[in-house]
Amino acid sequence: MFSNDRIWHKCPGASGELLQELKATVAVDLPVQYIDLLSYSNGGEGPLSVQPYNLCLDSAEYVIDRIANAVTEEYFPGFLMFGGNGGGEYIAFDLRGSQPWPVVAIDMTNIDLSESVMFVARDFEAFLSFVGTVAEEA
Repeated sequence: MFSNDRIWHKCPGASGELLQELKATVAVDLPVQYIDLLSYSNGGEGPLSVQPYNLCLDSAEYVIDRIANAVTEEYFPGFLMFGGNGGGEYIAFDLRGSQPWPVVAIDMTNIDLSESVMFVARDFEAFLSFVGTVAEEA
């Protein structure tokens, strides 16, 4: 999935059955590239060349559990969390508009969405171009 010049700490990929369960649990069509990433690495970690500068990818099991238990829905409605940065920010699909779903970072300590949501990429395909790369210093 990632070329050799990308930095990615891979986990074993998700099974087809698990990915089908995830698709059945989520109320929207997930990007094919997201499913492909989970198939390649069900969880994992690597740098991002844009803010929030790191991706700790949640496993499909964790995403399913978060949805089933409505862990984030009360305070962060309209978002599907699929990871974090390891430092207090969720990384999520913004489902409040139309497809393709933008990818955003959300300060998990601030429930005021007008303050806490930061645009990261126009869609998951664009987001993947940042995964495993380090920001160039100015």
